[in-house]
Amino acid sequence: MPRNPAVVRTVPALRRAVDALRAKKASIALVPTMGALHDGHVSLVRLAKRRAKRVVVSIFVNPTQFAPTEDFGSYPRTWKADVARLAAEDVDLIWHPEVKAMYPEGFATRIVPEGPATAALEDRFRPHFFGGVATVVGKLFTQVRPDVAIFGEKDFQQLRVVSQMAADLDLGVKVIGSKTVRERDGLAMSSRNVYLSPEERRVAPELHRVMKEAAARLRAGEDVATTMATGAAIITKAGFTLDYLEVRHARTLAPVASLQDGPLRMLVAARLGTTRLIDNIAV
Repeated sequence: MPRNPAVVRTVPALRRAVDALRAKKASIALVPTMGALHDGHVSLVRLAKRRAKRVVVSIFVNPTQFAPTEDFGSYPRTWKADVARLAAEDVDLIWHPEVKAMYPEGFATRIVPEGPATAALEDRFRPHFFGGVATVVGKLFTQVRPDVAIFGEKDFQQLRVVSQMAADLDLGVKVIGSKTVRERDGLAMSSRNVYLSPEERRVAPELHRVMKEAAARLRAGEDVATTMATGAAIITKAGFTLDYLEVRHARTLAPVASLQDGPLRMLVAARLGTTRLIDNIAV
């Protein structure tokens, strides 16, 4: 039987636990999550274990990154299953604060990111999102004081925002992106995939298929604008409501005109029924 990781819920308890982990000068990796863990999260934990001696996983559904119309109240919460998964991976510590521990009465300071946070991708449709993400991740970094932090590449704009913030604010954390984990049919693993109906689940992998075909056409020399317009039409015809399908510079997320504009990333966001899916691939 794997042992359950220690669980702490207050900042003083977290500080004591982290100090104990560092007692023998052990390096620490942080894996920030909102719970509802799946194999994609497990891949983050396994990468963390390769990059540090001790692993801390945070489980906190952060209210400040949800708009009033979004799914904060219904976001999947699977605490017992999450603990069992983390125990099986021999995680050292779970940081599971209540909202009042992260945002106590009178809380009045927020991080307002720019650069990749204002690239007219996710921020165009969720203008509140990256301020909430940057603030909570900034708090997690100062609370845990990790040497490295692991984030999934599926949320690629978020990865770039967090990386930029850690560098700009000299937080002393190396942010590492981990490859997107996919189902056998190509759908990127996500806690929100449980919202999909059986028919929607059948259609959902079309996003990844279209992106792969579009990337191949770009590498063959097809024009960016033409390729994206064709891909958008296919996605819409499949039944999605498309928010964006874009090719951007992989580091800055700036718009690009051709394959020669630097390392490229293709990013997509679309709704299928009530479920919003995001994905991305390197070009």
